[in-house]
Amino acid sequence: MGLLLLLTYTLLSSWRMVDAQRSFTIRNITLTIEPSTDVTRDTNVTLRCKAIISSSGPEALSRKYAIYKDSYLIYNKTSNTSQDLLYPLPEVRVSNIGEYKCKITIKDKEMTSEAEKLTVKGLSKPLLTFNKTVVSEQEVVTATCTAPGETGHLYFFFYKDSKEIQNYQVNSNQSEATFLFSSVGMHKIHCTYAVLVKTESFKSGESNSVSVSVKELSIKPVLEIYPQSKIYEGEKLNILCIIRELQPSSESIHLYLSQGTHLLSTGSIKVNHSMVALAKDPGDFECSLEIGNVIKVVTEKVSVTELFSAPTLTMSPAEVFQKEYMTLTCKSERFATERLNKEELTYTLEQATTSMTSSNTGVFPIKALQYDFNYTCVARAKGIMKRSETLTVRPKVSVSTPKMSVVGRAVLGQPFRIICQSDTGSLPINYTLLRDYSPLSTTSVKQPNQQAIFTVTINKPDEISRYMCEAKNSNKEGSLSKRLNAAVIVPLSHPTLTVIPKLSEISEGDDLYLICGINGTPPVTFKWYRVGNEQPLLTNTTNTNSTYYQIHKLSKEHSGIYYCEAVNHANNLVRSEKVTIDVQLALWKKALIAGFCLLLVLVLVVVCVLYFRSKRDAVPLYDGMEGRVANGTRGSVASLPTDISNRSSYSIPATV
Repeated sequence: MGLLLLLTYTLLSSWRMVDAQRSFTIRNITLTIEPSTDVTRDTNVTLRCKAIISSSGPEALSRKYAIYKDSYLIYNKTSNTSQDLLYPLPEVRVSNIGEYKCKITIKDKEMTSEAEKLTVKGLSKPLLTFNKTVVSEQEVVTATCTAPGETGHLYFFFYKDSKEIQNYQVNSNQSEATFLFSSVGMHKIHCTYAVLVKTESFKSGESNSVSVSVKELSIKPVLEIYPQSKIYEGEKLNILCIIRELQPSSESIHLYLSQGTHLLSTGSIKVNHSMVALAKDPGDFECSLEIGNVIKVVTEKVSVTELFSAPTLTMSPAEVFQKEYMTLTCKSERFATERLNKEELTYTLEQATTSMTSSNTGVFPIKALQYDFNYTCVARAKGIMKRSETLTVRPKVSVSTPKMSVVGRAVLGQPFRIICQSDTGSLPINYTLLRDYSPLSTTSVKQPNQQAIFTVTINKPDEISRYMCEAKNSNKEGSLSKRLNAAVIVPLSHPTLTVIPKLSEISEGDDLYLICGINGTPPVTFKWYRVGNEQPLLTNTTNTNSTYYQIHKLSKEHSGIYYCEAVNHANNLVRSEKVTIDVQLALWKKALIAGFCLLLVLVLVVVCVLYFRSKRDAVPLYDGMEGRVANGTRGSVASLPTDISNRSSYSIPATV
């Protein structure tokens, strides 16, 4: 840690020593008010402080800025850049009126700009409020006068019936006043305010006038440049900054020779400087003399004729693909034929790692890389070197073999979309849809998020493999995709509902199978319905073209009308014909009924037989009894049944 601090201190000390050894002069400082010195209220104003410094080094010197308003410091800042200092005054008010100056200090030198006055017009309307507006005699009320949005030192004036009765100086935008009303009636109260910009004072009369004569110092700088005319690039310039008619003085004398903002050299009595003339350098030279607080400046303008122009680097062809050959041409369009032969110009092509030199043609055949690359061309002649602007070569990427895919699903007989896309390739890319090598349509893809989409319709499943796609982004032959390979969904058709067992053989207790079958591409969603029910009896999705709904142990309640529906990814709903199911009695029930009926018949037959037999046997017995009576046989009539119609129901005993 101690070693690090020591190194840091050493570096800072070295930097300060180098900075202290640098020569510089403050040439000028100005303050401007933007957008104007006369603005209206609420304008955003910027104070720009611009300093022109001539320094012997490339880095900007540390400087301290100070901004004054009416001789009062309002802002200061230390900067290490040569950029202008900007001080904003947002939404200016009348209180911002004043004279502004900017001061710069670098080491022991300082300079202050001329004063610029800012004028702001417009004040907000004052607002007067009372804590109450209906009062009694001798009652005290409070009034508040507000200047909306105003800043600075304000003077508020309160008026009663147009007569000023109170005034207050405050540092805010509002003031309060109390009123005591002793007279009955209506009173008109209002207020005004004033913004104090500068303290007003009473001026006296003018004093006597005294004339002061200022004599110019005889000492003055002289700037001499050789040669004085027809200067070409590469020639040597001899510049002399000297003091003529030097008089003895107690003040220290300093000479500064500058070119533009670059300080070339310094001295006390004479400064000599030699340099190579370049057309790109500013042609304004300045010899500045500083003696005490007096600064005298003499300037000269030098016009340098360009020996040759800065080269331009071009590429042919304008577009090139990776690993293709191209030609880079470096050329200076103009050169001074009276001083330079064309053969004296040489060109060099510079890359990041290598450089190529050409004598005078400036033509470089090279092979394009696989990535973006920067090239720079350098032209040289008679010790002058000029660079071209950087040319960035962005090799295009040849389009890769495209791939085809279907957006969503391909449904037979319905329009569907096909995407043709390459994984790599520089835009724009032209995609062409082919059907059996015959072009159908072309789409140009120019944006990274754009896609080549084609809409087609097929009527047979195998037609989808007839489509191909070609991708092309150059004059070469395009790249052809494989044939489109995608599943084709055939819409459902010919729905059937098969019943097992046969309709005529359906009985109670049987198991019923309702088999729904279709033609089309699975998966298929089947639904079985019974007329009278809105909800399906069963919903089943399967990868086959048929499936069934089973009803166990049929009963008479299962009798009814049934049908099925089917749908697949083609979203066409098909419905079968309706089937009427009539559940018949079970076989054992039929046998039981038949047996019962047969038994009933047998009983009736037996009854009839017995009846007839009993009737047949009863008639001879009666006749025999009557004979016996006639013959005097013993018996009683009274003992015979009186109801003859029912004699068959009785059993008549034999006479012993």
